[in-house]
Amino acid sequence: MRVTVVGLGKIGLPLAAQFASRGADVVGLDVDPRVVDLVNSGLEPFPGETGLSERLVASTANGRLRATLDPRDAVSGSATVVIVVPLVVGTDLKPDFTHLDAATRAVGAHLEPGALVCYETTLPLGTTRGRFLPMLEDLTGGQCGSRFLLAHSPERVFSGRIFADLRHYPKLVGGVDNASATAAAAFYHGMLEFDERPDLPRPNGVWDLGSAEAAEMAKLAETTYRDLNIAFANELALAGREIGVDVRSVIEACNSQPFSHVHQPGIAVGGHCIPVYPRFLLETTAIQLPRLAREINEGMPQAVVHDCDEWLCGIRDRTAVILGVAYRGGVKETAFSGAFAVKEALEKAGAIVLAHDPLYTDGELTDLGFTPYRWGASADLAIIQADHVEYSDASVLVPHPFSRVYDGRGLLAPGPGVRVLGRRDSACAG
Repeated sequence: MRVTVVGLGKIGLPLAAQFASRGADVVGLDVDPRVVDLVNSGLEPFPGETGLSERLVASTANGRLRATLDPRDAVSGSATVVIVVPLVVGTDLKPDFTHLDAATRAVGAHLEPGALVCYETTLPLGTTRGRFLPMLEDLTGGQCGSRFLLAHSPERVFSGRIFADLRHYPKLVGGVDNASATAAAAFYHGMLEFDERPDLPRPNGVWDLGSAEAAEMAKLAETTYRDLNIAFANELALAGREIGVDVRSVIEACNSQPFSHVHQPGIAVGGHCIPVYPRFLLETTAIQLPRLAREINEGMPQAVVHDCDEWLCGIRDRTAVILGVAYRGGVKETAFSGAFAVKEALEKAGAIVLAHDPLYTDGELTDLGFTPYRWGASADLAIIQADHVEYSDASVLVPHPFSRVYDGRGLLAPGPGVRVLGRRDSACAG
């Protein structure tokens, strides 16, 4: 089987390597010459994905995987085309389909008769059927079901552990018709292997949800659930601060009962998914709860800075260091990172703001708009924004180089000079 993967990014390239490892002849299509050259040389364009390097070396060496800039070269002859081009959102969080539309046009112009097109990009409800189906019919001059097949199968993996997640989570598929659904299910059944999951209501594997819309909603719902849950935990943390309750211990107690799954509070919710996908659901349904959850979570950086201002009896003209500009620990990515909102809130409060992140050079921090902090220089306050392991030892943070540390991620225990979001302060913490 020949398979085309459109978009060799942090999701697309591991998928291409996975398909190649299962015996498919895979051609990756990308618009970046650097990415294409590196893949064809068996080299990772980006670091940090467990198992990718070994699979990439093996699949390029045996000829199962290659990359190209040419849509005709990539798509012609392929039985299946998997599109994993990011859906970009602007500062207003509205989806910009420019790149996905371009990818669809490139695919449609060269699509083989009877080929399956499957979108793995997370999409607003109705996009597969309402936007891409008519585009592909116009481009191919034929009808879905006869000229081509079309399905949605949202990616559900986590950067850094993609291959493990592909095995562990059911692969959700939904076609725009029965023939498309059957083809998509058969394709993924052949391309993936699945762990035994006795905890699931049905065997782990490929799950046909009955329609493209159901598959779209499933991804949006599972992501929005996390945002709602985090917002609830954040509200508990703020309420607990007012009444002197250790909310993290409360959450631990709640979750000892099998019907409770309260998440942990945190200074910010970042990344490509959770800050964005609830907006897709809000725009295409009458659901209202996600709107409030977004307001709560987007307000956490300001709430933490307000807490710090009270803790220091004024933060104006104090030196404050943001620890971690990445949106989460161990990942070199700043998409919707809370660091930007923390910086803005600190500056509004009059603080002198610096930033540190072990994954970024000083030049990279500067390019992102931060003033780099040189480790060891004294500062009045540090705020842990990303849960990097490098920040998990309080003994290297306080009292030197930082007079006080506000832990927005729950890495530390409260103690002298340490305040933890959602934890009750010890007697000598403030």
